[in-house]
Amino acid sequence: MKVGLASFLCKDKNISFNLSQIERAMRQVRGKVDVLCFGEAYLQGFNSLCWDYDTDRFMAVDMTSDPVRQLCAWTKEHGVALVTGYIEREKDRLYSSCIVIEDGRVLHNYRRISRGWKEYWRTDEHYQEGDSVEAFEFHGIKIVLALCGDLWDYPERFKTDRLLIWPVSVNFSPEEWEREELDAYAKQAALAADHVLMINPIDDSPTHGGSAHFFRGAVAGRLAYDKEDILVVEIDEKSF
Repeated sequence: MKVGLASFLCKDKNISFNLSQIERAMRQVRGKVDVLCFGEAYLQGFNSLCWDYDTDRFMAVDMTSDPVRQLCAWTKEHGVALVTGYIEREKDRLYSSCIVIEDGRVLHNYRRISRGWKEYWRTDEHYQEGDSVEAFEFHGIKIVLALCGDLWDYPERFKTDRLLIWPVSVNFSPEEWEREELDAYAKQAALAADHVLMINPIDDSPTHGGSAHFFRGAVAGRLAYDKEDILVVEIDEKSF
């Protein structure tokens, strides 16, 4: 199984642009990867919420929304499965979630269990966390999803002897990444799994990208910072 980790530019509150970025990346890797992954809240941008529910509910999307239907259609058209973070709305609740789509259908949906995605001192009961961590199977390999702070707050809940995919949105400077943070993230990831794929977007916050493949607490592969690119990682049963 070949997995693409996309560090592409993301614009806050601009779903149309971010959708176009997702399709551009899918076209780029068509026939080259089985699944393409984006960072946390990539569909809307991580800084797209203002913590007023009457405003934020229109930024969030549900499973029947036009953006999700478009993503489903593209997975069929391009023959590439998709993993992306997004702000999800279910009834009157909002979540930082990660959706997995294959061949036009939703295969899995994970809701972040740690609260660091929101300004929790400002939010009300509409802003929620999930309470379930479940593996799903893709091309014969069991995969667990975690979103950003999940692996810092609850690493034990994501323990797996297979693959962990970790969409984040982290705005350390390239100098901070090189000095200590990349190594720290690799070591933290190792508390949950041997193989961890971290996907970080590029945006104006600024978040500098630099997606990486961690193996047993070390960096096995990575992308350059501030450059749109896709890291392809091959994973099969012999990897474990």
